[in-house]
Parts: sequence; C-alpha cells; structure tokens
Amino acid sequence: MCTVTFIPLGSGDFALTSNRDVSYRRPKASPPEIHVDHGVSLLYPKDGKAGGTWIGSSRDNRLICLLNGGFDNHQRQPEYRKSRGLIVTELLAADDLSERLRKIDLNDIEPFTLVLVEWVSDLQLGQFVWDGHVKHLKRLPLSPTIWSSSTLFDKSMREIRKDWFGSWIREHELSPEAVLRFHKEAGAGDDMVGVVLRRKQVGTVSITQFVRREGLYVHYEALVSDQKGEEGNDDSPDRGQDHE
Repeated sequence: MCTVTFIPLGSGDFALTSNRDVSYRRPKASPPEIHVDHGVSLLYPKDGKAGGTWIGSSRDNRLICLLNGGFDNHQRQPEYRKSRGLIVTELLAADDLSERLRKIDLNDIEPFTLVLVEWVSDLQLGQFVWDGHVKHLKRLPLSPTIWSSSTLFDKSMREIRKDWFGSWIREHELSPEAVLRFHKEAGAGDDMVGVVLRRKQVGTVSITQFVRREGLYVHYEALVSDQKGEEGNDDSPDRGQDHE
C-alpha cells in the first residue's frame, strides 16, 4: 500500500499493482481470497493485525487500493477510531461508491489516499484523499500513473520514483508482466527509495496485482516469509508508518 501503479491496457482493461511496505514486525497478512463483508462477496488479502485490507475488489466491478497518508506526511495521534483497512472493505461493499464517500464519517481516522477503479459501463479511475480534515475526490485520466505513500517518501523521493516510472513507460510495452518487473526492480540497490523498500524496520513484504483482461485476475507474492507476527517497541524513524 505504499507504491501503487495503474496502467491501462486498452478496451477497458487495466493492471493495478501494489507494493505493501510495513514494519517487519506486523503480523503476516493472508493471501487474497473471498470474504463476505457487509453482505457482499469481496476478494482481498487480509491484514493480520486489524483484519481489513489495503487492496481488494468487489462483485460490483470495483477495485480499491489504499496508501497511508494524504498529500503530505502528518503527525500521528496516539490512537484512532478505526483502521483504514476496514474503511476499504466498507467502501468495496457500498451500493454507490460516490455517495458513500460523500457521507462516510472520517473524523478521528488517520489520513489516507485511495486509488479507485470502477468498470460498470466504462473504465473509470479516481483518487480519494482524506487529509485529516477535508475529503478530496477527483476523477483521473486513464493514463499510466504512480503513487507513493507520503508517510514513507517525501516530495523529492516521490519525484524520483515518478521519473523512474516515466523512463520505464518510454522503454517498455505496457503489460502486467512488465509493470510487475518494475515493482520488483526499479531503484534496485537503493534501500531507502527503491520500489522494493529495504529499510531497517520497514520494507516491502508483498506485491499484489489485479489485472482485468477477459476477466479479473489477482497475482500475489509474499516477499518476506519471516514476519514476526508481533508488535515490539521500535523508536526508529520508521515507527508508526504501517498502521492501516
């Protein structure tokens, strides 16, 4: 949920890919499977701590992906009312996404960004940001796009990653397989900024890719097999950036 890309594949098809960057101590998530939430069948990997998710799809031709933080990094509060991962499952199950976003109470919810994809009649891409005070919803053009979490990457880091993505687009044919390689290889060797993050306390633990191409398919890879499943104390600068 900390590096996300969208690429259109033509004829209403697309690939959405997410690298999940969390504390190595966070309980391990389960791979994507069908869950029934709010009476609706949803497909998502389940967070091992709060029980929500950072990416998932619904039977209503909807896909939502979460990134921690809004436009800029924020000062965390000691506690919040609800996990942001539970907000994702609630919105996936909503009858009308736009109406639910308008009405949902986000007071005392930590800032977050959502990438929204719907293909009921035609393919639509949107972005929703809760900055802790105000909701920001906008429709985006169907063009290759990258997002990086503001809680782990400052503005200069996000620009570096945009440059990597722009170079990749110019040099490669747009395909799910190629963008998956981007998510594994871009910035290799730079543990602080690379798309596969390898900081001391926080790093990329999995990659999830949803592809719509003659149906909807999900690809999931766990990159860290020895997550501890515990919550130890950590006073490093990375502390607290993995809370969904």
